[in-house]
Amino acid sequence: MVLRTICGQKVLSAEGAQAINMSSIISLNDTAGYLWESVAGKDFTVDDLVKKLLEKYDVDDATAIKDSKAIVAKWLKLGIISE
Repeated sequence: MVLRTICGQKVLSAEGAQAINMSSIISLNDTAGYLWESVAGKDFTVDDLVKKLLEKYDVDDATAIKDSKAIVAKWLKLGIISE
């Protein structure tokens, strides 16, 4: 998956043979785009995302943990990451 900006919107899209399936385009908000750019192509944990959120945003630990768990769950459901 490659992160691109299309008409001001961050989207993940497949490359190669997967790109034929247009349902593989996933829209991301700015925060999810930031997290994706931070970990794309790397092994990462929820704790890694928590650290990234705490570094960039004025958010408390509990919120960063909750949001990081939620984004990982969503990415797993979408099949764009694996455990």
